[in-house]
Amino acid sequence: MAKKTDQFGKLLSTLGDFTSKENWDEFFKIRSSDEPFEWYAEWAELKDPLISQFSLDEAEALNAQILVPGCGNSRLSEHLYDAGFRGVTNIDFSKVVISDMLRRNVRLRPGMRWRVMDMTKMQFEAETFNVVLDKGGLDALMEPELGPDLGNQYLSEVKRVLKSGGKFICLTLAESHVLGLLFSKFHFGWKMTVHAIPQKPSSKPSLQTFMVVAEKEKSIVLHEITSSFNNSSLGCSGDQARGLFQALQNENQIRREHSSGSDMLCSIEDLSLEARQDLANLSQGRRLQLTLGDQGSSRFSYRAVVLDSQSQFGPFLYHCGVFIVPKTRGREWLFSSEEGQWMVVENSKAARLIMVLLDSSHANASMEDIQKDLSPLVRQLAPKNDDNRAQIPTTQLRNKDKRTSEEYVQERFMTTGDGIKQRNIVHQVTSSLTGPIVVEDVVYENVDGDISRILPSKDLIFRRLVFQRSENLVQSEAILIKEEPVRKTGGGSERKKSKKKGTQRRSDESCNQLKVYHGYLASSYHTGILSGFVLISSYMESVASSNKSVKAVIIGLGAGLLPIFLHGCVPSLHIEVVELDPVILNLARDYFGFTEDEHLQVHIADGIKFIREITGSSPADEVSVVHGDGNSLSDAEQTSINGSCISHEEGRANAKVDIIIIDVDSADSSSGMTCPAADFVEDSFLRTVKENLSDKGLFVINLVARSQAIKDNVVSRMKEVFNHLFCLQGEDVNEVIFGLCSEPSMKEDCFSEASCQLEKLLKFQHPEMRQCVIDAAKKIKRLK
Repeated sequence: MAKKTDQFGKLLSTLGDFTSKENWDEFFKIRSSDEPFEWYAEWAELKDPLISQFSLDEAEALNAQILVPGCGNSRLSEHLYDAGFRGVTNIDFSKVVISDMLRRNVRLRPGMRWRVMDMTKMQFEAETFNVVLDKGGLDALMEPELGPDLGNQYLSEVKRVLKSGGKFICLTLAESHVLGLLFSKFHFGWKMTVHAIPQKPSSKPSLQTFMVVAEKEKSIVLHEITSSFNNSSLGCSGDQARGLFQALQNENQIRREHSSGSDMLCSIEDLSLEARQDLANLSQGRRLQLTLGDQGSSRFSYRAVVLDSQSQFGPFLYHCGVFIVPKTRGREWLFSSEEGQWMVVENSKAARLIMVLLDSSHANASMEDIQKDLSPLVRQLAPKNDDNRAQIPTTQLRNKDKRTSEEYVQERFMTTGDGIKQRNIVHQVTSSLTGPIVVEDVVYENVDGDISRILPSKDLIFRRLVFQRSENLVQSEAILIKEEPVRKTGGGSERKKSKKKGTQRRSDESCNQLKVYHGYLASSYHTGILSGFVLISSYMESVASSNKSVKAVIIGLGAGLLPIFLHGCVPSLHIEVVELDPVILNLARDYFGFTEDEHLQVHIADGIKFIREITGSSPADEVSVVHGDGNSLSDAEQTSINGSCISHEEGRANAKVDIIIIDVDSADSSSGMTCPAADFVEDSFLRTVKENLSDKGLFVINLVARSQAIKDNVVSRMKEVFNHLFCLQGEDVNEVIFGLCSEPSMKEDCFSEASCQLEKLLKFQHPEMRQCVIDAAKKIKRLK
C-alpha cells in the first residue's frame, strides 16, 4: 500500500502535461474509482451555489441534459444524479477512467451516460445540452506553457453544444490567463456572472475556487460581468484576489466602451443559432461586424464586415464576394467608415460583400496564404445561392484542381489592385513631416489614349511620388522620356567620335538616360485646374497685353509638376509655391527636374500663414515654420529650410495676388477627405483667401472626398465666402472647385468663346494637350 501511495504521489507531482492522455491513463490506473480525486471543492461546498444555477422544477430537472466534460473519477456528476438530475452525460479522453466509472455506476445510476471523448473535439450535435458543467477542466487545458489553443478549441465546442438559454458553469481558480480567454470567448449574446465558492470554516486553503457562469441568450447584447462578492467577502487574498478584481475591472471597461460605440465586433460563435441561420439569407441593408478565426481554428484572426446590398433587386453581377483590404489602406475612410463601405458594396455589384481588413498580424503572410486561411471562414458567411450567380473573380487564385464549380467560386476573392505591370523603386526617404516617401518608376497595364498619341511607346514609364501615409494616393506623376543627344551648331559635326572607347560608352549611356518630360500633365486634375483659368481669361489677357504679370500662389509643391508646367505654358504668370516640407523640395529637384527662376519661386513655409501675410507687413520667409500638428521644426530642419528656400519678396509685400491654388493632401486618411487638409477649408482660412485675392482673383481647390456629405459641407462653406462658385467633376473622386471674388465677365453659355481667349494665352508643345485643357474648360459648371 505504501508503495502504491508513493507511486501516486510521484505521478501527481510530475504529471506536468495535464493534456496528456497517457499520463492520465496511468494516473487512473494507480488511483481506482473507489478513491475519487476532487479538484478544488467538495460537494458540501458546491451543492447550494450550484443547484441554485439550475432554477428547474422537478420535471425539468429530470429532462435537463447536463454535460460534464473531463469528468475524471470525481463524484460531482453522481451527486447531481442523486439530487434529481438524471440526464447527465460524462466524457473523458481516458478510457481507463470511463471504464472504471461506468462499472461503478451502471447499476446504481442506470440513466447516467459515460463516453470516451476528447473535450476539445466533441461528437455531439449542436445545441444538445442545457448545462455544461466544468470542474477544473479548462484550468487543466490552460497550463501557461501550453498556450491557449486547446482552451480556445474547448470553449468553442462548449458554445456549440449549448442550447439557447443554456449555461456554461466553470469551476476554476480564476487565474488571469484563464479569465482572459473566458471573458473574450463569451462576449455578445452571453450573460456572465462570477461567484466565490464558500470555504469550510476550518479550512484555510491558499487558493479559493470560483464559479463562472455564462448564460446563452438569443439576442446579441454585450453585458457587463457581474459578481456576487466583494473584496472583504473573499476567502482568498493576495495575488489571486488582486488578479481577479483587475481582470473583472479591465473586461468591464472594454465592454462599456464597445457598448457605447455604434460598431461592435462579435464572432460567429457569439451569434445565436437563429442569427446564424438568418445569415444564410440576404437581408437588404444589413451590416454586421465580425471577428473571423480563432487561435487553434485558423492561422490568423481577421476583422470582417458583412454587408448585404442596400439595393433589393440589383442589378448584381455577383451573389457573394470577399474584398480584402491591405493593412496600409485599412484606416482610409473608404474602408473604415460605414458610408465608405457601402460605396465599395455598390461598386462591387455584389448582393453580399464580405470585407476583410488586414492588420499588422498578417504582415509576414502572402496573399495566397491569407486566402487559403480565409476560405473555410468566409464560407460560413456565404448566403444561399438560388440563382447561381458567379462570385467575384480574382487574379490571385487559379483553378488548378478538379473541385466542383460550387466549391471553387466560394474561394474567390477580390483585392484593391493598382493596375501596375512593372515597378522600380528609385528612391526612398522618411521625412519628419510627411513620413515615408517613395519615388518609383512604373509601367501600367493600360494607359490613356491621349498620352499614347502624344508619346507613342509600347511601355510608357511614369515616375511617381507616393506618400506612404496614404499609399493609394499618388501625389504626383510624370512621364519619362529619353534625353536628346547634345547637338553642336555651326560647321562642326553633330557628334565627334571619341578615340577612347570608355568616353564613347559614357556618351552613349548619357544619351539613354531618362528624364521627366514637362510638356505633358499626366494628372487629369492638374489639367482641370489649368482649365479653370477660363473664368478669368479676359483679365489675364488684359494683364498680359500691358506687359504685367498675373500673380499666382500655389500651396503644395509635390513633385513640382503643376507649377513648372504652368510656368512653361502661361508666360504671363509669376508663380510662388509654398511647401512646408523641405524634403519634398529636394525630391522635386533631384528626381523630377524641378527648377526655379525669377518667375517661379519656392518658399518653405506654412501655407496658411503665408496666405495671411500676403498683404501684411511681415515677409513670408520670416513666418515661423511649424509641423502640421503645431510643433516647431527641429534646428536641423530649420537649417535645411534656410539653406534651400528661394524667397524673392520684391513686388509681393502689400500686393494682392490673382490666383491661389490649394493642392495639398491630408495626413488623416480616415477623415473622408483626402485633399485638401481640413484646415484649408475652414471658414477663417477661406475668408483670408478672399481678402488677399485681387478683385478679379480666382481661388482653386483640388477636392478629393468619397463622402458626398463632406463635399456638400465644403461647398457650403465656400458659398458663404465666394458668391460665384464653379466646379469641374474629374475622374473618380477628384473635383476641382473654383471660387471667384466677382462675377465672371462671360456667361456660362459663353464658355466656348472664353476658351478661345484662354487658348491664345496658352503655349503648348502638343496640340493634344491644348485640346485637353479646352475640353475640360467646356465642362465647368456653376454651382447654384
